Amino acid sequence: MARTEGRHRITRRTKIATALSGLVVAAGGVAFATTTTDTGNANADPVDKAFFVDITTVAPNVKAPQNARGASTGTFTVNCGKNENGHFNPDNFIAQPGVRNGAQHLHDYVGNLTTNADSTNESLLAGGTTCKNGDQSAYFWPVVRIDRGDEEETNAAQSPEETQVTAERAQAQANAQTPQVDCPDVASQIDDMSDAAAATVETELNAMDQELDAANQQMAAATDEAAQNQVLQPLRDKRRASIERINRATRQQVGRGRDLSGCGVKNRGRGHGRGGKNTATSSGAAATTTPPAETTTTTAAATTTTDTTTTADTTTAAGTTTTADTTTTDSSTSAAATTTSSELPGPDENNEVAGNDGEIQQPATVSLTFRGSPATKVRAMPQFLRVLSGDAKEGANGPTNARAAWTCTGFEDRLIDKYPICPEGSKVERIHDFPSCWDGQNTDSANHRTHIVFPDANGKCGNGFVAVPQLRVTLTYDIPHDVQVAGQYKVDSFPEEHHNPLSDHDDFANVMSQCIMWRLVTCVNGGRNCKE
Repeated sequence: MARTEGRHRITRRTKIATALSGLVVAAGGVAFATTTTDTGNANADPVDKAFFVDITTVAPNVKAPQNARGASTGTFTVNCGKNENGHFNPDNFIAQPGVRNGAQHLHDYVGNLTTNADSTNESLLAGGTTCKNGDQSAYFWPVVRIDRGDEEETNAAQSPEETQVTAERAQAQANAQTPQVDCPDVASQIDDMSDAAAATVETELNAMDQELDAANQQMAAATDEAAQNQVLQPLRDKRRASIERINRATRQQVGRGRDLSGCGVKNRGRGHGRGGKNTATSSGAAATTTPPAETTTTTAAATTTTDTTTTADTTTAAGTTTTADTTTTDSSTSAAATTTSSELPGPDENNEVAGNDGEIQQPATVSLTFRGSPATKVRAMPQFLRVLSGDAKEGANGPTNARAAWTCTGFEDRLIDKYPICPEGSKVERIHDFPSCWDGQNTDSANHRTHIVFPDANGKCGNGFVAVPQLRVTLTYDIPHDVQVAGQYKVDSFPEEHHNPLSDHDDFANVMSQCIMWRLVTCVNGGRNCKE
């Protein structure tokens, strides 16, 4: 059965509700036409009317912690559009890597154009983006649908623009199989500093980003391991010089004794007929993204070792997390690299899947805003950090990780775990706050949660955790008032959740360049409100 990746089908039972037509220009040189479609009604499994509450009957319940001295009070908002290009699929590469249709509900995507079940760090880096500033991060959440009856069937063939999206996704997957340079993250290892030093840091991080891009172009043309190794050494020298300039400007020892200048080669042997999956590193480099028990070749030292570095997150009875590793480890990439792709039943010709049907609602507005900490300055997120908000299986897992996320515009001082009925003129709103206390080492963990957790009620991170920018995703919808009163809208969910609004959730994978992330951090720490 065909999958609906990066496109949509408009039929009798499911139509994409789109308010505008025009152009959305995606970074990477791809333009997408937004089509205006029939916003007719759809017939679907009804949602429990007990899930709906009049927002005006709810008392204010949102209490923000007071800002302490040294708080980071700025905001950084990224404009990635509203999924005008129709990128949907029922996948989740964070929670279920390699399992196609594993989410059993449809996700809205903005940012990275290639996100699907088979996404890896390499494929995400090779993908285009809808974000105006070039942010290649993946942002995704379950769609909202209206369920109020059948309509006349309308068949829509895939447009040329959508065909282009599909082709780019396929190309990104192909690019992910070619050798790529893999370097330790520098930005996330830098502490707060003066404005003068921050300017130097931004310049050097931008230089390292550009040097990495150039090295990847050279790596794509390298025909053997010797040629690949010739790319690594000069890159290492340039990165070492940049890091030394950062150290002098900030009066820090970035990396705290770790060598962040050396880089490795991911997929060494792919693309040249050898089919290997090893990561090679230049002399002194820390193999920070090597899958467990996988061979690592140290090239400049002309020695071969077996690297069995693994990351073991253990949550103790007291709720603390211990980690048996001292390097920034991408365990999600390891999982994806060792998971054999599988596939569950996917969407039908109406873009309906596992009991999720109805008229998909495009958000009226999408806001992706990174905020600071009320307690301290924030540190940069590492590239490829995976973060979850909410729990898609609240019914099975209990309320521990579920979050009340529903409200109405004008009523943001109250959040509820039910679907709101809003006054006339107010929009249905979802507000997803993400955890923002990072363990300082890991980009993922076994349960996708213990490596990054929420701060306490005062906004402080616990021992062993550092504050990073907190992502807030705010979505608003033009749900007709009569639909709200009749209880005829719902969020996509796993079948066993029965569209429970408390199963609402959101996912984020950071694929920002170090330079973009540094602009974010300096903006937030500087108390400015920035938009890109």
